[in-house]
Amino acid sequence: MTSGSMRLVWPGREYLAGYVAALERGWSPDNLRPEVTQEELDRIAINPDAFLASLVDRIGVGEIALPDGTVVPRLPSYSRWMWDGDFCGRIHFRWTPGSEVLPPYCLGHIGYAVVPWKQRRGYATAALREMLADARAEGLRYVEVTTDPPNVASQRVIEANGGVLCERFIKPSAFGKNLSGLRYRIAL
Repeated sequence: MTSGSMRLVWPGREYLAGYVAALERGWSPDNLRPEVTQEELDRIAINPDAFLASLVDRIGVGEIALPDGTVVPRLPSYSRWMWDGDFCGRIHFRWTPGSEVLPPYCLGHIGYAVVPWKQRRGYATAALREMLADARAEGLRYVEVTTDPPNVASQRVIEANGGVLCERFIKPSAFGKNLSGLRYRIAL
């Protein structure tokens, strides 16, 4: 199967069972906080509609916890789900209104995760391409996307979408001690 059969959908009830099934198989939408898997299953069990609504926050209401537990203001953001007839993954976009500059606690504008059983099909590349159009619609001139140095697959996804390596950096301590990252910039 190729990326031509994958599309981005807004999180909704009609796709929720696929999302839950991926979580139950052990997939996590957050590679920095694997405990998110159980947290999301719990939130869905309590109130699925509130969970779905929380995935689209174009204002940035409330706070979020970083991997070390530090609580910071939430940025405007939304998630879209990759769908090819089944749930394939999630892509998340966050931004600072009126600026490309992100606060230091936010590593990049866009993050994505494809379920392992749907990887190597071009889905992440296609999802990022589509999300770039969304970023452009928000008035951004560029986005920054980060990845870890050993994650060659993610580097290829970013580069396939025009990403240029800007810097190697050490992530803020809230993400772990002396963890290095790669920051790419994609012009819109």
